[in-house]
Amino acid sequence: MNQPVGRLVDGLIRYRIDLGYDGTEFWGWAKQPGYRTVQAVLVTALSQIFGESADDFGLRVAGRTDAGVHALMQVAHFDLDPALLKRLGRNKDMKYKINTLLPHDVRVHALAIAPAGFDARFSATFRRYRYRIADSLALKNPIQERFTMWTPAELDIVAMKAASLELYGLHDFASFCRAKPRATTIRELREVNISRNLDDFNVIEVELIADAFCHTMVRSIMGGLVAAGQGKATPQDVADTLARKSRVDCFKVQPANGLTLMQIGYPPEEEMGAQAERTRALRLIDDN
Repeated sequence: MNQPVGRLVDGLIRYRIDLGYDGTEFWGWAKQPGYRTVQAVLVTALSQIFGESADDFGLRVAGRTDAGVHALMQVAHFDLDPALLKRLGRNKDMKYKINTLLPHDVRVHALAIAPAGFDARFSATFRRYRYRIADSLALKNPIQERFTMWTPAELDIVAMKAASLELYGLHDFASFCRAKPRATTIRELREVNISRNLDDFNVIEVELIADAFCHTMVRSIMGGLVAAGQGKATPQDVADTLARKSRVDCFKVQPANGLTLMQIGYPPEEEMGAQAERTRALRLIDDN
């Protein structure tokens, strides 16, 4: 199999994998001893095809989702020694083979050789999340219960929108993140769109777009917006919480089941490597 030289990483072939999962039964993305995680089941599938890997095939994800958080369109990459491709056997459809080995709550949408310089995490230019809420004005649909936060309160989305404006732009979101060693909490929140989906039983949908999100950032922001919608917090309260840069007296982190990773944004293929280098210069090693 002839591979474009620019797509080899230290003699390995890099693959981009697009996948989705229902996060309900997972303890998040990252592999952890004794817990069922998305990374673990994906590595298990790859190992069944290609054999064991000391570094888990260099698998890296665009955004490490927390326990219970879902993904419609997650992106990751992994690296393979070209010699291992012989283990695919007569059927060379790697996506098909991986899907036959994955559990029902994970599915690979697309798999292809990555462009030169591609890094699933560092080449990304934005992440888009959606949070779903069924309040007293929405039908609490049991079919969507695994993907929607239910609350008995009526939420004022005009008040939620006003509070969200205090978070736009480049800030230190330490008040809305769980700190991690060697990681920055500086992020650029680019959009927050809040609306009722009239075609989906009046459910409130909040979409947030940022260059990246740190640990629990979206669900912590949702805590502030829900409090505003309940009349328990003002836009100034949200602004003051952001300015404190402290988890002390922060808003309640909202349940994970309402949150879904919807999209990872990337530049044109020829700019993947340059974008990755720019991001590495800004982010620390344990950052998302």
